[in-house]
Amino acid sequence: MTEATRPGDYADVDVEIRPATHDDYDDVVAFTENTWADRDGGDYIPGIYHDWIDKADAETLVADAGDELAGIAQVVALTEDEAWCQGMRTNPDYRGQGVSVAINVGMFDWARERGATVARNMVFSWNTAGLGASRGIGFEPATAFRWANPDPDPNAAVGDDYEVVSDPGSAWTYWSGSDARDHLRGLVISTTESWAVDTLARETLEWAADETALIAVRDESGTVGMAFRTRDYEREDDDGETTRHAEYGVGAWEDAHAARALFSAVARDAADIGADETRVLIPETPRHVSDAAYVRAGISEDPDFVLEVDLTGEYPRRP
Repeated sequence: MTEATRPGDYADVDVEIRPATHDDYDDVVAFTENTWADRDGGDYIPGIYHDWIDKADAETLVADAGDELAGIAQVVALTEDEAWCQGMRTNPDYRGQGVSVAINVGMFDWARERGATVARNMVFSWNTAGLGASRGIGFEPATAFRWANPDPDPNAAVGDDYEVVSDPGSAWTYWSGSDARDHLRGLVISTTESWAVDTLARETLEWAADETALIAVRDESGTVGMAFRTRDYEREDDDGETTRHAEYGVGAWEDAHAARALFSAVARDAADIGADETRVLIPETPRHVSDAAYVRAGISEDPDFVLEVDLTGEYPRRP
């Protein structure tokens, strides 16, 4: 890419890729509020737009076509090396004209200027249009995960054969050699950005042990499972009812017996903080998903896909 090339040059229509402003709100809502009209629930962007604009270590970009906006997306710096791309939306009147390519190039430029070597995104497995658009700009498949949703329960039975400890060393050693880590390529839910993943560091487990919750499950053979709580939060539904959620960055375990003990420990922890619902990221593998189903931990209906692009080379690229 030459210095004379602008991100907007990658579109087939005349657009300027620029930072979004609060004044763009109405134009953004106009083409995002019915993004998934055929599915339950609307697009989240209108509800969090103004918070997006004020977010630190992030840039929200729009494709300005003059009289209207052609697209929007946000890029977030998660770590020194990792960036996260999210909320990519294209105005239906501009689809198929390279707008998503232009915005993604703008996000890649922003991330690379800040030292990131990789950018990732997450696409619902049912969103074939989003998957195709991501591959079209050069994102490559990275991993897939699903959510387990054990019910909070202060009396959940861990089992006499297991001990639950909050030890970063045990959790880190187990995670480092687990097949869960291999499948997930080391990625877990970020502690700084919701609905984002980054590489798990030992320091994150030490933080969890001190600030939230770190769960390491042991039996006589050693550590056989681990999880950690990333955050808890409250959400109000359309009827004004408030639900408290507990989120866990990853769940990894050795076998179905260890899974039962791990999810019981999660259920206890969630109950301790008054959570009504939980979600635990688990690898999208036949073993992990069927283990969670077998121990009745509750699993989400569809997996989510994570894709990534190497920012150290030229882009955009085609698969």
